[in-house]
Amino acid sequence: MLAGLASHPWAYPALEVVHIVGIAMLFGGLLVFELRVLGVGRELSQSQLARLTLLPALAGFGLCAATGLTMFASQPGELLSNSAFRVKLLLICLAGANAAWFHARGGLAASGAIPKLQCLLSLGFWLAVIICGRWIAYI
Repeated sequence: MLAGLASHPWAYPALEVVHIVGIAMLFGGLLVFELRVLGVGRELSQSQLARLTLLPALAGFGLCAATGLTMFASQPGELLSNSAFRVKLLLICLAGANAAWFHARGGLAASGAIPKLQCLLSLGFWLAVIICGRWIAYI
């Protein structure tokens, strides 16, 4: 598979396109869900909206993980020496820890300022992941 990435001129760009589709699914789903937790669209049920948005977000994360690992495997030395890539990995870990904390605290059943802060953190982490992903090519 990795040899195919180097030998076919469209393979790596196609992989990047799938990665970007995964980003759109992940961030788009989380954006809608987290805006609802923050109070936007109060007429929408949080639990119904969660069922609608979180599955595509998880599928998007899966696409990103699969394509990201494949791209990493094609040039691990170059990526590990890239500071934007290392920051991106740290931010992904922080976003995952934040999500685990959100769900450990009760997820949608939790109330107060902390879940709202966690949603803001999540949006910030994922936006920063996207920014770092773009910077990888330029650092």
